[in-house]
Amino acid sequence: MRSVWRGAISFGLVTIAVRLYTAVEEHDFRFNQVHREDGGRIKYKRVCSVCGDEVEYGDITKGYELDDGRMVIMENEDFEKLPVKTDKSIEVLEFVPAEEIDPIYFQKTYYLEPDKAAARPYVLLREALVKTGQMAVVKITMRQKETLATVRAREDVLVLHTMLWPDEIRKAEFDFLDSDVEVRPQELKMATSLVESMAGDFDPGTFTDDYRDALEKVIAAKAEGAELPEQPESEDKGDVIDLMTALERSVEKAKAGRKGASEKKSAPKKKASSA
Repeated sequence: MRSVWRGAISFGLVTIAVRLYTAVEEHDFRFNQVHREDGGRIKYKRVCSVCGDEVEYGDITKGYELDDGRMVIMENEDFEKLPVKTDKSIEVLEFVPAEEIDPIYFQKTYYLEPDKAAARPYVLLREALVKTGQMAVVKITMRQKETLATVRAREDVLVLHTMLWPDEIRKAEFDFLDSDVEVRPQELKMATSLVESMAGDFDPGTFTDDYRDALEKVIAAKAEGAELPEQPESEDKGDVIDLMTALERSVEKAKAGRKGASEKKSAPKKKASSA
């Protein structure tokens, strides 16, 4: 893995030199824009809207347009001179219980690796977080933006989650929130029963990306000139008379599914016959 940031965690008077690595990788298919007739890749030219000339990449910099239309040109050295102390330091602000942070704030996840000389204080912080059940709320500057983040212990390493600022979270404003929606006690009881019948321990390994698998089959079929796989028929849910009926049928289906899965799991495995 290649580090995307290098600096130090400021933990009180303790400094822990670390490197930051992207913790996830998406497995989506990357499509290119192409000409339908011959499959040629579509290319775009960088053209200046003022002079109309094509601009080389080395002549491109960042600009911020003011309300009056003026453009403020920003060079790399301008960002380097910003009066902030989090460009090379992860500043610990406080420690909080994990359940106090709403997941809506989380953005991206990174692994933190200590420099060789910083392994001891790194492990010390990790063990302290494990023992107290706390997460560190920190600030870090990445890609010319200071962001709030959390640091927590996960499988013997420290993990950093970048976060949105509170003013970046949109308020949920929907018409139905202003109306008085009535939920009948029997409906709530049945809905609760449905939740309980579908409850389980989260195991991410049991879930699969069906859309990606289907897309892979279609791409492979088109590449070979073969017949495209047929789309599976949608499940017939039957005629649902009302919400209560839907809940009752859902509970029955969930319980039957759990029973079948349990019987399949507990069934003795057949021994392979010897030749």
